[in-house]
Amino acid sequence: MNGVITAIAVVKFVILLLGGGITYIAFKAYLRTGADSLRVLGVGFGIITLGAILTGVANQFFSVGLALGVLINSLFVALGLAVIMYSLYIQK
Repeated sequence: MNGVITAIAVVKFVILLLGGGITYIAFKAYLRTGADSLRVLGVGFGIITLGAILTGVANQFFSVGLALGVLINSLFVALGLAVIMYSLYIQK
């Protein structure tokens, strides 16, 4: 079981790096262009990244069960995807 826990921690770290990178690039693009859609896109990816990290922390340090962790993570992903979808819809 320790191998699985280690693998989850590694994957969550990779998610943090990739999601943080996408969020950072989207915000840099927003600052350069002023396009609100890029700002909202960054927020959407930030929400997804935050959800993945928070559920990993909750599982590892606060003994949140797997089913509840998956539910919470899924809520963050759904909200983040909704925000990303909105960012693709809005126009300046």
